[in-house]
Amino acid sequence: MKIRNGFAKREIAGSYIVVPVGNTSNEFNGMITLNESGSFFWDCFANDITIDDAVKKVTSEYDIDEATAKKDIEGFVKMLRENNLIID
Repeated sequence: MKIRNGFAKREIAGSYIVVPVGNTSNEFNGMITLNESGSFFWDCFANDITIDDAVKKVTSEYDIDEATAKKDIEGFVKMLRENNLIID
């Protein structure tokens, strides 16, 4: 799965902001604010990746167990799906 094209993530004053760009701004009005973990997850899903591969990336980067990482990532993916931001 992969985040749809048409979004740009930027760090502004210590916060991570995602905004639609180009034609995507006609479909998605608003912006998304991410914390550090959400930003890391977003970067993982900027490329075509599975949840299991994302879990491996997260557990290698952060001191977190696999079960917690998977739960957090699945919650993030659920939010992406609910907002039509991800392509399966």
